[in-house]
Amino acid sequence: MLDHYIDGFIKHLAVERGLADNTMESYYRDLQCWQKFLKDNQIKSLAEINENIIILYLMKLNKEGKAVTTVSRHLASLKTFYKFLLVEGLVETNPTAKLETPKIGMRLPQVMNEQEVERLLQQPDLSTPAGLRDKAMLELLYATGLRVSELVSLDLDQVHLEAGFLRCMGKGAKERMVPIGSLAVKYLEQYLRKGRGRLAKRAGLNALFLNHLGTRLTRQGFWKILKKYVKEAGIKTNVTPHTLRHSFATHLLEHGADLRAVQEMLGHADISTTQIYTHITQARLKQVYNDTHPRA
Repeated sequence: MLDHYIDGFIKHLAVERGLADNTMESYYRDLQCWQKFLKDNQIKSLAEINENIIILYLMKLNKEGKAVTTVSRHLASLKTFYKFLLVEGLVETNPTAKLETPKIGMRLPQVMNEQEVERLLQQPDLSTPAGLRDKAMLELLYATGLRVSELVSLDLDQVHLEAGFLRCMGKGAKERMVPIGSLAVKYLEQYLRKGRGRLAKRAGLNALFLNHLGTRLTRQGFWKILKKYVKEAGIKTNVTPHTLRHSFATHLLEHGADLRAVQEMLGHADISTTQIYTHITQARLKQVYNDTHPRA
């Protein structure tokens, strides 16, 4: 029943959003599972599908012993699919609109608000080689959501500033392409032009970020640098090297980014890992409402 619509949706993901093949395959598998459920229950048209049928489907997945994270991923796929159908005029209402993602039972990561991030990014002294390096690292980390291990492992030939992206080797030796924002590009260019050469002690080293010895900066070295700037910025949040990654993902979603796109940028194998950030944004919205609405 849904083959034609699913094919159109996958083509939309490929052409309009340019999502990776593995992401589109994930959507396709989830929607094939949904289509089988509809066939087994003799539901033959889009008009017959409502919120109750989707709830029954999620309950079926739960009864089959699927993890909450898996059920959450299936619902996320259906939500994106029905948004597409609604925009294309193929359905009149979105039956997933009021359904909330099942609680995943993970501890919410600590994030900084945008003002705290801005204060942190303003701390490095751009008149010194180390300050140029630190500014470039912090801007790049917030612009890309890289893990700190990925950041300090970057080599010069993995960063393509003119094109505005970098190649990153993540967990499981999986390479991914990550876009770089214009400000991060600007400060990386400054570091490469004015700072890195003054830190380098010998030619031929391919590491992007160097320490005072002229060798590759370590995770521990970055952690010391970050703690210093957090203190100088007067930030009371418990900031760790992973906090900028969490803040990157949360701020993207708060400004309307697609969950699957954030998943790709973070290098998460399963979208259920990325979905933890939707809980943060929902919690923030509730806090803003409670703090500002006169009848909250």
